[in-house]
Amino acid sequence: MIFLVLGRGKTGQVVADVASQRGHSVRVIGEEENRNASALTAPMLAQFDAVIDFTTPEAVIHNMRACFANGARIVVGTTGWYDKLPEMQAICDRRGAALLYGANFSVGIQAMYRLVREMIPLVHGYQISIHETHHESKKDAPSGTALAIRQVALEVAPGLKIDIVSHREGEAVGTHTISAKLGDDVIQIRHEALSRRCFAEGAVRAAEWLAGKQGCFDFKQIYPQLQ
Repeated sequence: MIFLVLGRGKTGQVVADVASQRGHSVRVIGEEENRNASALTAPMLAQFDAVIDFTTPEAVIHNMRACFANGARIVVGTTGWYDKLPEMQAICDRRGAALLYGANFSVGIQAMYRLVREMIPLVHGYQISIHETHHESKKDAPSGTALAIRQVALEVAPGLKIDIVSHREGEAVGTHTISAKLGDDVIQIRHEALSRRCFAEGAVRAAEWLAGKQGCFDFKQIYPQLQ
């Protein structure tokens, strides 16, 4: 397959490396070459089976609009834009394009979501909190993953109060911990990404899955289907 990776940041470069290692052809475009999605023309997008976006919350909206306008398929690993999700889903469906988004493309985080669903009903009366740590340059706080963990907990316990504490430290890739505390009793589920490769591998496998499809998909719903 042929993939277009948007974003020359640390994750975008690892995505390109992983895609190449999996036998795909890859082109990478940085934000300076694609301001307001100016590079995402119909002839450009027609060359690729899917686009993979790891840019910024500001840039990703322009990129999605350009992809949808041309019926292209895009995997979005960028977070911080989910207030626009209903609008983007509507445009995607109307244009016959494809969108696969995820707060976190690590399969380990997908396992964490399942563990949270199982834990929450068992800790009635406990104080629930989420702590997340990322690198200093991450723009959105709380992280999209922390918000997704909270949403998973609320799906099984609507109205549950859950505090999120965000930390921005050095070059930290990403650590998420959900804690349930009652008196001296503490239960924790923790996931730590030791490198960006776990995100990149999930994103590339998602792009492979999305090729040839139309519609809007959440990674945590489709990841069991990945090869």
